[in-house]
Amino acid sequence: MSVLPPPEDGFEFDTGALIVGGGAGGMVAALSAHERGEEVIVLEADPVPAGSTSLSAGLIPAPGTTAQKAAGIEDTPQLFAADIMKKAKGENDPAIVDALASGAAEVIDWLSDTYGLPFTVVNDFDYPGHSRRRMHGLPSRAGRELIDRLRATVEEQGITVVTERRVETLFAEENGTIRGVEAVRPDGGRERIGCTRLILACNGYGGNKDMVREYMPTIGDALYFGHPGNRGDAVLWGAALGAGTRHLGAFQGHGNVAHPHGILITWAVMMEGGIQVNLEGRRFWDESQGYSVAARAVLSQPEGISWAIFDARIAGIARQFVDFQDAETQKAVIFADTLAELAARTRLPAAALAETIEHLGRGDDPFGRHFDADKRLSPPYAAVRVTGALFHTQGGLDIDASARVKRASGGVFPNLFAVGGAACGVSGGGDAGYLSGNGLLSAVVLGRAAGRANPSSRHA
Repeated sequence: MSVLPPPEDGFEFDTGALIVGGGAGGMVAALSAHERGEEVIVLEADPVPAGSTSLSAGLIPAPGTTAQKAAGIEDTPQLFAADIMKKAKGENDPAIVDALASGAAEVIDWLSDTYGLPFTVVNDFDYPGHSRRRMHGLPSRAGRELIDRLRATVEEQGITVVTERRVETLFAEENGTIRGVEAVRPDGGRERIGCTRLILACNGYGGNKDMVREYMPTIGDALYFGHPGNRGDAVLWGAALGAGTRHLGAFQGHGNVAHPHGILITWAVMMEGGIQVNLEGRRFWDESQGYSVAARAVLSQPEGISWAIFDARIAGIARQFVDFQDAETQKAVIFADTLAELAARTRLPAAALAETIEHLGRGDDPFGRHFDADKRLSPPYAAVRVTGALFHTQGGLDIDASARVKRASGGVFPNLFAVGGAACGVSGGGDAGYLSGNGLLSAVVLGRAAGRANPSSRHA
């Protein structure tokens, strides 16, 4: 990744907004820029835009949406912002938190009303850290559907999306004004594309093992469950340009990845009363803290393995997620009529497992978790063998509330924006501050903001 002066012989193509990355952030930015009459080109490295969005549950938290009101849920941006700040223990930027919390509903309603994306609220279980039920998703509750619908919408609007173009070089003036990029084709040929402004939507650096080990040593050797193309391009370009960065050690983990199947198991199985036990059949932490913290908790156990234990009632709730359906199809979910049978099928110590289940919700929990009496586990039981993984990074380029990239020395770049994983999120400095949905929240709200921002003059 390099930054060079603008080429003396100019560019082969020119556009208004040039967007690097075709995930949710890039697609939302493209739609927003197109609406304001701007010429837009999206450059995507993969043959089909997918990115980390396709690997997620596709859920976006938002307060005060039409769908949330229809479900009878009272919520406000102030409540949402307070939840974000509390989860990250105040380590995040309040201005960005407020921008995301206040802009989320507008994005969901805009995508629903203008482009027909059928968002509904997940209304049958609570996500950790959220004081209201505000997670919005499409019918399959899968990121694959979200990115497919966004991609189709962008194409229907006639926006140019060029795939299999890996951007390697930015061209910038001495004052930091971006003039264009150079992208590499599959045949090794190179194309120079000029732009009025550049929006970096190329996610984070989870796929760059050296950067992960440098900035996140506690998760450096974990399974990486994100998109391999997330190589830290935005941060590396930013360093060359003199951009500011924040919280490069922050990340979202996931401690409920079916192993060896590689399928995310929704955290609903925990929030509805399920537990995680190690290979000794014992619980080892408070599962209600969330799936991001779970990654390190699970990896600290023998062989880095845990069993998610729940029951048929909980499986019925989890089945709304297509990933859980896939896990069942691939026989990752084990069912048993008795604990003895479950122990035999999972090869867990029967006595220890029975004792663990028997003590749930009886007296003070040794890990401080509260169990609802009406959600006690009962036969038939279910289990999934899981491990912990790194899903995506949460640190990145320092931005303002309109997604403009800040200089390390102060001020902002004239025409450089960063959204989603390319920008610093609102999860604080580690993994414990990740509130469910923070990743897509940052992608779509900042994508909307960047797309709507006034383009700066080519000669600024």
